[in-house]
Amino acid sequence: MQPPDDFDPPIGVAEVLEPGLRRIVAPNPSPMTYRGTNTYLLGTRALAVIDPGPNSAPHLEAILKAVGADQHISHIVVTHAHLDHSPLAHPLAQRCGATVLAFGGATTGRSKVMQDLAARGLIGGGEGIDADFAPDQTLADGEQIAGDSWSVTALHTPGHIGNHLCLAWGDACFSADHVMGWASSLVSPPDGDLTDFMASCTRLRALEWRVFYPGHGAPVADPAARLDWLIAHRRTRETAILEALRDSPRDARMLAQHIYTDTPPALLGAATRNVLAHLVDLTGKSKVMPVGALDATATFKLT
Repeated sequence: MQPPDDFDPPIGVAEVLEPGLRRIVAPNPSPMTYRGTNTYLLGTRALAVIDPGPNSAPHLEAILKAVGADQHISHIVVTHAHLDHSPLAHPLAQRCGATVLAFGGATTGRSKVMQDLAARGLIGGGEGIDADFAPDQTLADGEQIAGDSWSVTALHTPGHIGNHLCLAWGDACFSADHVMGWASSLVSPPDGDLTDFMASCTRLRALEWRVFYPGHGAPVADPAARLDWLIAHRRTRETAILEALRDSPRDARMLAQHIYTDTPPALLGAATRNVLAHLVDLTGKSKVMPVGALDATATFKLT
């Protein structure tokens, strides 16, 4: 899906999105981060900083500059431990004295399947993982945190990574990298788990939302439609993989080249990891099986 051309916000500037909410885009544009990571400032006096972002001194100063004379940062919430979201959390905490909250460290929340695969060393991965990240305080699924003019509820939404959280703020949701408008989420084993991803989509779809504020890109104005698209998109990919395997056994890269025909070469690696996530999911459903050991280069065939 091509990103909208009209999303080109100023970098390092706090923009008001609605009363009590501002966004600062970090200076880390890339094919995987779009214009950069969205850092959100929630509240009017005691602020929550959601996803402080990459280890960037200019971005740190931009966040601190956005804090008014009558304001302070009371909470720093990290949605997940990827290098474009979490590394600035503790440097910011050292400057402002706030507590860093998250579901857990980089491997927290991994499914049993992915734990087993990682322990056996059968699947490489770890793209962009902030392996050293650990929160000061963990947030459990359903736990609420509040400031003087805001409250959010943590929703554990594994899939993009095991420790991924979405944050419900009334009828708005900080959807981080689980749901974005400009691209579908990367799911790369063993940190990404497609089975979990689809379950998390279903969970979010069962709730009523006005808007999603994602980790990258513009706000998602029709969350239900976007979730429907994501679920249908993944099911279409699954069907394409199964159809391709009817011709002959193939590995994830061969399948990605066959299916992602309109994907730029720079993103083919990410597409291959997404296909691998589908193959692991389909293996769990007993629809496909690896020819030999299950690893990143395994050839798969229909059962």
